[in-house]
Amino acid sequence: MSSVDFFAQDKIWFEKPRYDEAERRFYEKQTGPSEETQLQDAGANSILQDIARARENIQKSLAGTTGTGAGDQGELLSRMKTLEQENQSLHKVVEDLRSALSKLESRVAVLEKSPVAAASAPAAPCTNGTATKQQKSSAPVDEDDDDDDEDDDFDLFGSDEDDTEAEKIKQQRVTEYAARKAKKPALIAKSSILLDVKPWDDDTDMGKLEECVRSIQADGLLWGVSKLVPVGYGIRKLQIACVVEDDKVGTDLLEEEITKFEDYIQSVDIAAFNKI
Repeated sequence: MSSVDFFAQDKIWFEKPRYDEAERRFYEKQTGPSEETQLQDAGANSILQDIARARENIQKSLAGTTGTGAGDQGELLSRMKTLEQENQSLHKVVEDLRSALSKLESRVAVLEKSPVAAASAPAAPCTNGTATKQQKSSAPVDEDDDDDDEDDDFDLFGSDEDDTEAEKIKQQRVTEYAARKAKKPALIAKSSILLDVKPWDDDTDMGKLEECVRSIQADGLLWGVSKLVPVGYGIRKLQIACVVEDDKVGTDLLEEEITKFEDYIQSVDIAAFNKI
């Protein structure tokens, strides 16, 4: 037996869901809709109500926008008129500023030209107070038309005597300045030198050695303190300080004079040199 024949002989109720649906509807009509159906209907009703409310709100908003559009348009027109008036007033202010600027530029040009004219005029020579007094006193004489001879003899720029007097004053001031400068003491450059004087051996008489060094005298040389510093193997060196004037005494002169005492001194070194 094939599978098709088996299903053909088997009794199967294919339309059972339809009968179940019809039975449910029958009982609903008899007893009313079930709770599930009621919930579904309530949800559908609430959705419909929300849709209706949304439509109503949209209609109200459209009506409100249409009503306020005229007012907004009127306000916009008033603002545009105000802006136009302000623009006109600003244009007027700009024109006034331009006219004032042009006047200022013209005045500046006149002022710039006037110093050039003043500079082109011949400048009066620099004279002392006598010439100035003569010019002031000669002013009424110039205005008198009857004194032509006096005007011809008048020297507007001063006389040679005034120039000579000014030159004398200048020379006197230069001489006084030179005298004051000569009275100031000249700065003398000095140096502080520390010398290391080394003997031949440990038998050298260091007292005699120091006496020989201090016996050197020169203008601008001043000996200072001294001490004996051990070198090694019983030998000591003389460390002595001195102050010299740079223009009068030099280090070469000191070394040359000290090394002349060959019996006591082997060599001389400069341990320190400082400007004072």
